[in-house]
Amino acid sequence: MSLPRQLRGESDFDQLPHNIPVTATIADIEEKKGFIDYFMFVIEVKTKGGSKYLIYRRYREFFNLHQILESKYSPEDPERPGPNSCILPSIPGKVFIGNKREIAESRIPELNTYMKRLLGLPTWLLLEEALRMFFYQTDQDSQHELRALRRLRPPTRKVKTVKPKMDLFSSPRAEVIFDFRGNSKAELNLKRGEVIFLLQRVNADWLEGTVNNQTGIFPQSFVKIIKPLPESDTEGDGEGNTYSCLRCFMLTPPGVDTRDVCVQENLTIQPRYKDLLSRMRNVFKEDDIALNYRDPEGDLIRILDDEDVQLMIKESRGQQGKVKRPVNQFPWELHVTLASDFSVYNAEA
Repeated sequence: MSLPRQLRGESDFDQLPHNIPVTATIADIEEKKGFIDYFMFVIEVKTKGGSKYLIYRRYREFFNLHQILESKYSPEDPERPGPNSCILPSIPGKVFIGNKREIAESRIPELNTYMKRLLGLPTWLLLEEALRMFFYQTDQDSQHELRALRRLRPPTRKVKTVKPKMDLFSSPRAEVIFDFRGNSKAELNLKRGEVIFLLQRVNADWLEGTVNNQTGIFPQSFVKIIKPLPESDTEGDGEGNTYSCLRCFMLTPPGVDTRDVCVQENLTIQPRYKDLLSRMRNVFKEDDIALNYRDPEGDLIRILDDEDVQLMIKESRGQQGKVKRPVNQFPWELHVTLASDFSVYNAEA
């Protein structure tokens, strides 16, 4: 008799290893800012042996786990489950429209119920590898920077406020001269005539500031400086967020649209291809696009997967020193083209 069937037949919880998870509860959500913005659920797991630890999972990881379990264990006839099948709990569905934080918040009670029912299924299913790996504390989980958990609220970015009226004349500030719509949560939306209070310089082209109780970054070319930042703040004071900037180009028949995209990612990161594609679609408001980089000979090379991203970064690092860049600009650049436009490539043998 196989081990799963033996355990289920005997219903012997004592036969399970001590590191099997028995309870899991979402302690908080944590926002991840980078090439794309998303939320992770901070989950406290308790094992049969009594140990506790934290894991960090995205909704799509819950969804992927459910699909695996469903394909292996859902009975063809729910009224008559077979010996190696069981009725799985339902998982909250995907949501494509709405505020990401509100969506994540609303999923907490549903996902807590889902995990409770999942870990309450027959003991033999707790030995399923996909389920064990989902609740397993990886090296990345254990190295995660521990923050105060909800119910003990996580720290948030302090918004600069100007209390005394005289501070209006002493604080570094600028007037918005052109409307600006940000391409991500890190970037502010600005309207002409607004006064924005300056916090720090991100790089030669971008500043960070506060307006309408919102803090974020914006291009300096859209504002007129009324009172500049003190010299100590021109390169950032180290207390706020740190930004890295990616130069990208949209190549179309009418011409080239150049953008500097700022993200909260280290310059050494290797982003995923899907994240870069999603971000560029958002920046240039085009869905049917392709990502490319230029090789040392100047030819465009199309990027198709994560391995191509790795090659792009490797080649760009080999060219460091030949191109002068700001200290917080990625050494690689993205060239975005229409997916159907192959005329931009060097077709010579």
